Amino acid sequence: MAAEGPNRSLAVYLNRFGVKWIRNDKRPDNPAHTVEISSSSTSHRCPFFLFVLFLFPRRPALAPPNGGCRSAGDRGFCWHGASACIDAVSSFEKIDFRKLQNGSDIRGVAVSGVEGEPVNLTEPVTEAIAAAFASWLLDRKKPSESRRMRISVGHDSRISAQILQDAVSRGIADSGLDVIQYGLASTPAMFNSTLTEDGEFLCPVDGAIMITASHLPYNRNGFKFFTSTGGLGKGDIKDILERAEIIYDKFSTERLKKSEKAAATAVRKVDYMSVYTSDLVQAVRKAAGNIEKPLEGFHIVVDAGNGAGGFFPEKVLEPLGAVTTGSQFLEPDGLFPNHIPNPEDKTAMKAITQAVLDNKADLGIIFDTDVDRSAAVDSSGREFNRNRLIALMSAIVLEEHPGTTIVTDSVTSDGLTSFIEKKLGGKHHRFKRGYKNVIDEAIRLDSVGEESHLAIETSGHGALKENRWLDDGAYLMVKLLNKLASGRGSGIATGSKVLTDLVEGLEEAAVAVEMRLKIDQHHADLKGGSFREYGEAVLKHLENVTSSDPKLQKAPVNYEGIRVSGYGGWFLLRLSLHDPVLPLNIEAPSHEDAVKLGLAVLAAVKEYSALDLSALFKFVHAA
Repeated sequence: MAAEGPNRSLAVYLNRFGVKWIRNDKRPDNPAHTVEISSSSTSHRCPFFLFVLFLFPRRPALAPPNGGCRSAGDRGFCWHGASACIDAVSSFEKIDFRKLQNGSDIRGVAVSGVEGEPVNLTEPVTEAIAAAFASWLLDRKKPSESRRMRISVGHDSRISAQILQDAVSRGIADSGLDVIQYGLASTPAMFNSTLTEDGEFLCPVDGAIMITASHLPYNRNGFKFFTSTGGLGKGDIKDILERAEIIYDKFSTERLKKSEKAAATAVRKVDYMSVYTSDLVQAVRKAAGNIEKPLEGFHIVVDAGNGAGGFFPEKVLEPLGAVTTGSQFLEPDGLFPNHIPNPEDKTAMKAITQAVLDNKADLGIIFDTDVDRSAAVDSSGREFNRNRLIALMSAIVLEEHPGTTIVTDSVTSDGLTSFIEKKLGGKHHRFKRGYKNVIDEAIRLDSVGEESHLAIETSGHGALKENRWLDDGAYLMVKLLNKLASGRGSGIATGSKVLTDLVEGLEEAAVAVEMRLKIDQHHADLKGGSFREYGEAVLKHLENVTSSDPKLQKAPVNYEGIRVSGYGGWFLLRLSLHDPVLPLNIEAPSHEDAVKLGLAVLAAVKEYSALDLSALFKFVHAA
């Protein structure tokens, strides 16, 4: 029987390896479950978990995209057959742990099969990282005399989620701490678990680990770490990886067996997502004057992109009275067969826009894989993402807190600044890229007397002071839902018009482009230096050249890269936070003006031969 329905994406994936999926009885946890596999060299039947080992001899974590054993309190997948038949790893490859750092996150390759991307986030590596986080936490927090310290663990829908969760659990348990597994969860929920006071759900926990790689491809995965003070910073991640490398080097097969035994007694499963979603529902009801169903009569569709956000229609919107028919891609599927779960992705935004129009919905909501980013679409199909989402959230926050400072990342538009400061009466503080940078800057400003209530990136990351600076895409949407309900209740507007009206007057550039100018790290011009030094030299030269051009004006206040205004628009050239790349953003009122800005950059940096300028050449010479 050919693969159908939810198994189609897995069948497509298997075909990449020349393997054909023939049969599926939808019971991947059943030891008797079989498939027929065929290739140019073999055709036979085997237990499903042995088939997985055949396909992935290096033991990446593979979980069924839609199925598996669901147990109470665990929205994630438990593929018991595969887990039970895997023996402890007896050899460990040398890993450069430093390369796993991605700013304030850890990211790596967890699944083999993509050429040129060897697996570096193995189970032993994962176990070492989890043990290192436990060690880091024990150094900073005194254990209670009444209980052992607890760390919660959750994951998104990635196919490597289950095995990495098990490895994380072993690393924590072997360090003498209790493990609270949440299964399929959102990143904001994990942070929230360090703050919730609820003994029934074993909260608060002392630390939390979210297994996710945001919108990256299916073969990637990673970790985000939290304590009650928020997400860990770059320095903390560096510390944890240094500890992990030491732990990893001392690993042995015998230790792995001991950690498995420790995990068997230290792991408990809790349905924390029910607590988190209940909090979201109560937040909307409270804002609406404790009305039970403040969204009654609204039709709202959700696109979860097959990530972890599929809970939102059933667990949040429907209890509030909303109709959610037409919501799509709610089932978790770590192969992401429909579109990249990313509110910045054009295909993803087109999908939710079409769903709104097809269903004549009042509002559309879209999340990224782990629900810390979001965007929306109004009833006419107008997108609220990037600058427009920031403008909308700023309007809502400045109604509640007049005159306060809105902190954003560096690539926001001049039109947004004008909207916040002239139309809304607030202050726009444009800072650096990186959601942690933006949030930390808002907290800093607020602590020194410059009142701030919103930190938000063009990527869809957003945090509010009222929500304890939690980076939460779902809570951003709750703020929009509050406005929807209040608009109808006051008779101001119906449907999503109340939201659309809030961004009236926002000036938007006719042309907005981003190019990534790569630095060739092997080019002779680097002369043994780092790409960062080379990139800084490029920026310094650009600053010197543009400062002598009377048609260009350098931004008087700027925290990242070189930002210059001219020809009715602006450009920003900056050095990537992590990669050998200089991203270039250009916004202008016309293509002609955008080209003039591009030519100004090109004239200044063309002598730097290690810089790949092909994208910029193509842009300025396009018809």
